Amino acid sequence: MDYRRLGKSGLKVSEFSFGSWVTFGKQVDGNDAVSLMAHAYDNGVNFFDNAEGYESGNSEIVMGKALKALGWSRDSFIVSSKVFWGGQKPTQRGLSRKHVTDAAHAALKRLQVDYLDLYFCHRPDIDTPVEETVRAMHDLITQGKVLYWGTSEWSAQQLTEAYAVARDLHITPPTMEQPQYNLFERQKVEGDYLPLYDLMGLGTTIWSPLASGLLTGKYNNGLPADSRMNLPGYEWLKEELTSEAGRAQLAKVVQLAELAGEIGISMTHLALLWCLSNHNVSTVILGASRLSQLQDNLSALSSKSKLTSDVMARIEAIVGNKPTAPQRF
Repeated sequence: MDYRRLGKSGLKVSEFSFGSWVTFGKQVDGNDAVSLMAHAYDNGVNFFDNAEGYESGNSEIVMGKALKALGWSRDSFIVSSKVFWGGQKPTQRGLSRKHVTDAAHAALKRLQVDYLDLYFCHRPDIDTPVEETVRAMHDLITQGKVLYWGTSEWSAQQLTEAYAVARDLHITPPTMEQPQYNLFERQKVEGDYLPLYDLMGLGTTIWSPLASGLLTGKYNNGLPADSRMNLPGYEWLKEELTSEAGRAQLAKVVQLAELAGEIGISMTHLALLWCLSNHNVSTVILGASRLSQLQDNLSALSSKSKLTSDVMARIEAIVGNKPTAPQRF
């Protein structure tokens, strides 16, 4: 396992990290969580991602129990949470100072840690002034409850505004962004954010590198019974797959799988390593729900050298969706 700086911060995160979206609290519980996290940690993973909105907080509870059972030294791992969807009441949602603060305290209890290494604004909140959110995050940092704060799925304009507010007030700006990034979702990471990597020193902890399983190739011949797309609440994923755009993407996955076979790796490994090839990606979050799946994902790291410049060019020709970079004059 190699490690990359989180943007221009001094924090070093493992190239592959472990996330609990649609796994802990739904597909994974108890001993399985301990097994998955232990294997990840033993293979060099040092960042474990979570959110208050994952299974209504139950995901954090499961991870917290696993952390306690594993007994790792607190200075050897990084744990995160994200704030926005905490409940149905007005004070349990959004990025107001109250909810940001209450959610952080709740996450600390559920995860059974004294502080969060990373704390993300899970989505932008158009009903709360950005200054209020930035001040709330800064206060949590000065209190020692959070070390670094960032955003998830914010636009470049929203990130720039938060950064400008923080600099104007001489308080802590966002350090990282957690965007979706994969072969079919590229605009923000490769286009919109491009000026921010230098301006802000922005780090990225990217999610869905396999496009919710589409880039594993497992949907090439239909929908498996054990797919997350068959889980209650994830019907939108099935609708995306069966849409005209989804079918077009499946056709490209078939071509990508053929290329992966030519160079001697799996479609899954090709997709993960393609994400990692972007030097503006700080870490790629894995979302495995089975130990065998996690073992396979981590083993992709041994094939980095197979994504040569020629292979990258062939991938680009297949997907045909490279974003246009911001113009420079």
